[in-house]
Amino acid sequence: MGLASFRLWWVAAFILAAACSSQRVVPESLELLVDRTVTFQEILSAPESYQGKVVVLGGVVLKAKRLKNGTQIELLQLPLDKRERPILDRQQSQGRFLAIRQDFLDPATLVEGSAMTIVGDVFGAKTDYLDDVEYRYPVVTIKHIHPWLAPSYDNAQSRPRFSIGLGGGTGVGVGGGGGFAIGF
Repeated sequence: MGLASFRLWWVAAFILAAACSSQRVVPESLELLVDRTVTFQEILSAPESYQGKVVVLGGVVLKAKRLKNGTQIELLQLPLDKRERPILDRQQSQGRFLAIRQDFLDPATLVEGSAMTIVGDVFGAKTDYLDDVEYRYPVVTIKHIHPWLAPSYDNAQSRPRFSIGLGGGTGVGVGGGGGFAIGF
């Protein structure tokens, strides 16, 4: 393998790796607006103090309903992993929140238990009943929703993997070698 071929393989590997990792949860247009220092616990305790802040929250859908001027989604908050995907351990939740979409989003498309990451403005709070008790929900106005596919029961332990391997060597005299592999 000549130097030109080796460089070509490196360029191909770089492009493939970039393409596989380019899925953005937070759109580039919103990234600079997001305040990542604000925690859900802070929003829960004093939503009015964070009104207008753009935050990234994750959770699972508990229910959704149509409003006169939009759609309301009730979510069980879950912490986000490094890919901004909700960690599906409900015992790590710090509470519930409401996400309001200003336009129509059919509640039938929001399946109970489905995970999503939401980018939105903290709007304030709304008090409503949770069973027989009043509950103060933080409210976020949705700017972007990133739904996550449900994990497959058939592949609960297996997850897609991507790896790149390189090898090379030198030989005595005329020989020499190199190798490149991409695995999925």
